[in-house]
Amino acid sequence: MTKPAINNRFPASLPKPWLNQWNELLEKETATARVEWAMENLPAQFVLSSSFGIQSAVMLHMLTQVDKNIPVLLTDTGHLFPETYQFIEQLTERLDLNLHVFSAKESAAWQRAKYGEEWAKGEDELKAYNRRNKVEPLERGLNELEASTWFSGVRRQQSSHREGLSVVSILRGRFKVHPIIDWSNRDVHQYLTKHNLPYHPLWDHGYVSVGDVHSTRPLELGMDESETRFSGMQRECGLHTDGDGI
Repeated sequence: MTKPAINNRFPASLPKPWLNQWNELLEKETATARVEWAMENLPAQFVLSSSFGIQSAVMLHMLTQVDKNIPVLLTDTGHLFPETYQFIEQLTERLDLNLHVFSAKESAAWQRAKYGEEWAKGEDELKAYNRRNKVEPLERGLNELEASTWFSGVRRQQSSHREGLSVVSILRGRFKVHPIIDWSNRDVHQYLTKHNLPYHPLWDHGYVSVGDVHSTRPLELGMDESETRFSGMQRECGLHTDGDGI
């Protein structure tokens, strides 16, 4: 497929037919082929964001097989589970990750003293918490790493918002690529098993999604998966959506 001339400033003005044609092609490709296509056709610098969540080893392994030194961007809220920090250390060492960690400008303790427990107050306060601790550090990280194309491991199966995502999109002025967007939980399990990769350690304790200590619960009988995060108030924290994104 012919592509328009690319430079690091053009995504916002990309003619929509090009994006549609690309996605029509990429829907038929494997996840690895999508990564390779993006790295051949979209502008560098390339960055992979990771939460080091339950299934994060899939994308970390897949992307580093194609580009060993791709920057991996983690936003650390200061409220992650101890097991998450241990998982970060484990995968960074095993996969020799080029890890870059970004956090809010105010520490977790400072914010708690200044704003209180925002995550427990209501949706507006939770949005403010997520913007300050997740969206702003991510955007600052992408800017400092000079990212023009950003890879993410989100999947359609995970939320109603993600059901409508394509393989390639444009978000906040950058290309965003979702190589495993159409994968099922079975696909994820098969990849992890094939490459002898671990789930997050809290998987064995009933967690299907892992974020902050204060806003994540294990899945229990009778619960919907969306209820395991933020008491069901929100499924998206704003990282993968426009505007407030929530």
